[in-house]
Amino acid sequence: MVRAGLTVAKLTEAAAELADESGIDKVTLSALARRFGVKDASLYSHLKNVRDLRVRVALRASEEMTGRIAAAVAGRAGKDALVAFADAYRDYALEHPGQYAATQMRLEPEEVAGSVGLRRSVELTYGMLRAYGLTEPDLTDAGRLLRSTFHGYIHLELSGGFGHSRDVRASWSRSLDALHVLLENWPSRHTGSE
Repeated sequence: MVRAGLTVAKLTEAAAELADESGIDKVTLSALARRFGVKDASLYSHLKNVRDLRVRVALRASEEMTGRIAAAVAGRAGKDALVAFADAYRDYALEHPGQYAATQMRLEPEEVAGSVGLRRSVELTYGMLRAYGLTEPDLTDAGRLLRSTFHGYIHLELSGGFGHSRDVRASWSRSLDALHVLLENWPSRHTGSE
């Protein structure tokens, strides 16, 4: 019998909270069942397996983070958009480290089919980068550069990897200044360099 009140949405929300508390790798069906005071087996009427649960957390977090980024960049272009985008991205990751980690999972095409959050995330990124005059394949290259820079910085920050006394926020700001200059001066494509 399905426990009254349990829904996929409630389970996903609780798993997202658990991810922030303990890490996405600690989000299991057993841990979730304990949180609700039910047996593991009772969750299988709502979820396929732990992968299904973690994917749901990833998609939920992606939509929430993308919503914040969209609100931050609305009406902005160039450096203002880049800074707003990056700050919203970083703020979400610092506030929700487990959910942010879930957004970094490799997801299969069938798992993300119909995900508005992921599609909107790409559109926002490409829209911001088009303001710098970039077109494909440079849009993809620049998008990958931003994602890897943001993720690397945030990962180091969350793990305490910055031991220098310089304010981490000040270094973040200077890094965004440098990214803006790079995007404004994106190298032209040369034959044979791709």
